[in-house]
Amino acid sequence: MEPVSDPFTIDLRRLTVLRELQRRGSLARTAEALHLTPSAVSQQIAALARETGVALTEKDGRGVRLTGQARVLLAHAEAIAAQLERARADLAAYGEGGRGSVTIGCLSSGVLGLLPGVLRALAERLPRVRVDVVESEPPDLFTALDGGQVDVAVAVHFAAAPAHTDARYSRTELFTDVMDIAVPAGHRLAGRGRIALRELASDAWIVGDARSCVGAVARSVCAAAGFTPDIRHAVNDWSALAALVEAGQGVALVPRLVRATYAHRDLALLTTEDEAPPSRHVFAAVRTGAEGDPVLATVLDQLRLSGGELTGPGSRQDTH
Repeated sequence: MEPVSDPFTIDLRRLTVLRELQRRGSLARTAEALHLTPSAVSQQIAALARETGVALTEKDGRGVRLTGQARVLLAHAEAIAAQLERARADLAAYGEGGRGSVTIGCLSSGVLGLLPGVLRALAERLPRVRVDVVESEPPDLFTALDGGQVDVAVAVHFAAAPAHTDARYSRTELFTDVMDIAVPAGHRLAGRGRIALRELASDAWIVGDARSCVGAVARSVCAAAGFTPDIRHAVNDWSALAALVEAGQGVALVPRLVRATYAHRDLALLTTEDEAPPSRHVFAAVRTGAEGDPVLATVLDQLRLSGGELTGPGSRQDTH
């Protein structure tokens, strides 16, 4: 009788660590994202290397980089993760979608402008399902999605978000969020209504931190208009940003999702006369395979419907 070969087994939690190392690019950043020590990350990767029998990292100056074998393994890891999510979805469908809770991770402007309507609708469509909300942005948002702390991620396309071709996620495009320009009430252009963005090249600007979608989008929009903004203040809170504009501390790009935040402020909201108005593209993502879960499918459908209501004819996205 032929001897039975040893089974090939892998600890899926260690695969998660390897996937995060691929995303973050260093042991220190991976450890911070996973709330581990760099030593613990190294131990997890070393244990996974012993399980697979191949080297997964190699020295790269003072840091490490993934080997070719590690990238082969990660390609299989994505398929494994997707199949597990399909199994979870099939079980949920068999149980008639009776999942007890769903957690939505969402960028701050989405929490302000999108989710209130979504949550009200879901209370009617999924009365037995608890829906929790966590404010978060990429890359941390997708680390939480990978780890199961978040079931649905709502984000904006920008550099820190996963590539559109990332097979780990199933995406639902939601809407395009047009951005207006907030200027102090006494600003020289406040009465114009429509201006070219480049007319503000000499002004002081208020933007978000460069690592946030608020800051990244503002910087890229100004660059596309042909200038680098003179950034005086960096804040990520929309109410704080509005207060600084009102106080005459600068101008800012603001998404129409948070337009209500500015309704009672002593400032002016201007639109751009540029051919393509500054905007951001909002999408939702779940782990690949999870889109078949009946509860998550309902959540994604409601996000899409509510996003359409925000941007359809007569919506506040159409008002100037």
